[in-house]
Amino acid sequence: MRNLAEEIIRGRRLKRGEDLNFFLEADLDELLKGSNMIRKALCGNKVDLCSIINGRSGRCSENCKFCAQSSHHKTGIQEYEFLDPDVIVEDCKKQHAKGVHRYSIVTAGKTLSDKDFEKAIEAYQKMRDECDIDLCASHGLLTKEQLIRLKEAGVSMYHANIETSKRYFPSICTTHTYEDKIKEIQLAKEAGLKVCSGGIIGMGETWEDRIDMALNLAELEIESIPINALIPIKNTCFENIEPLTEDEILRTIAIFRYINPTAYIRMAAGRNYFKDGGKRVFLSGANATITGDMLTTVGNNIDQDKKMLTALGFDISMNNL
Repeated sequence: MRNLAEEIIRGRRLKRGEDLNFFLEADLDELLKGSNMIRKALCGNKVDLCSIINGRSGRCSENCKFCAQSSHHKTGIQEYEFLDPDVIVEDCKKQHAKGVHRYSIVTAGKTLSDKDFEKAIEAYQKMRDECDIDLCASHGLLTKEQLIRLKEAGVSMYHANIETSKRYFPSICTTHTYEDKIKEIQLAKEAGLKVCSGGIIGMGETWEDRIDMALNLAELEIESIPINALIPIKNTCFENIEPLTEDEILRTIAIFRYINPTAYIRMAAGRNYFKDGGKRVFLSGANATITGDMLTTVGNNIDQDKKMLTALGFDISMNNL
């Protein structure tokens, strides 16, 4: 694994069609050492901290089997319309004051109504004018024209997870397609936006599906790759799935680093599976995370994350992703 890591550092890139099953058999400690080597050599010690706000909650028309906000599931989640833009701006200011590098509004639903889209634009414009922070957006399947307006309002990155492999996608959602996701990523790029795209592991997919997802993201040249470990939620289709082990999560992160050596590998949901807030995650190839005092899927708040990452030798100053 060390030899492969050195080859990747020198410029080799793993491609579709290569036999990558060795990732599944490699000694985990050696695999993690190699992935951390790649991260240090090609990404340095910068770490990227992102915080999100749920801008509109619940009543989503889509039937994603993992999601508490789907109207197809009765999870008792809080439901509300698009937040007042001033509420979002104030939260953004609080997160920025605590040292977060980027801030994103995330909304439930396949897309935004015209009314909600205009509220989003107002919020982004105000944050652009009042907050010195990178802005991201996650609003489902928007048009190219809408994506251009987001960029003009101050958004620099659009989030559109592919969720899993192309093969497995119909097993988790049938109200939109994998191809819809790819089209949205392409539209965001055409609009001049950077793209954040990853997915969820632990939904019953195979290791080959995880490797395929990593290869797809490499082919799409994605700059920020969030990896979520499924948190089984009561009354969703996946409520009884056995959670992943720490070692399974770490092996996945390492594989994604080998295949996407220069990307920000962003640990999202699932850090609360780790007893120490996920220290091992950041010694296994990850160099970004979602953080925030309002999150329940992480386990650490912003101050705890900053303290932990600084102790590990990461640079938490402002980034330029």
